[in-house]
Amino acid sequence: QVQLVESGGGLVQSGGTLILSCSASGFNLNYYAIAWFRRAPGKEREGVSCIPTPDGIKYYADSVKGRSTISRDNTITRDNTNITVYLQVNHLKPEDTAEYFCAAPSGFRSCALSEARVDYWGKGIQVTVSS
Repeated sequence: QVQLVESGGGLVQSGGTLILSCSASGFNLNYYAIAWFRRAPGKEREGVSCIPTPDGIKYYADSVKGRSTISRDNTITRDNTNITVYLQVNHLKPEDTAEYFCAAPSGFRSCALSEARVDYWGKGIQVTVSS
């Protein structure tokens, strides 16, 4: 059963740090990257960051570049069907307020922040940055 489960959201102060986790399981990660998207109030969903599995170049949207880090745990199961990916965003701004989604876009040792390539989505988690 495919699962993408986000955790770590909530209310955070402006200037603070956010760490989100995505636990992904139930599908072959050799053919997928893990990405984070977000939807701010009144705006369309946008890509934030992605990381290929098992390795490859990471990508960051301009809105978080330089203050964000995406990483994965180093535990790789034999069939590569379980992974946890972390998104850390520093120096939070009120405009980072959004619902954040973990997603699995298709790709072999590559990733792209394209919704068209996403086969699996998490349910989303709310992050609110207080000013």
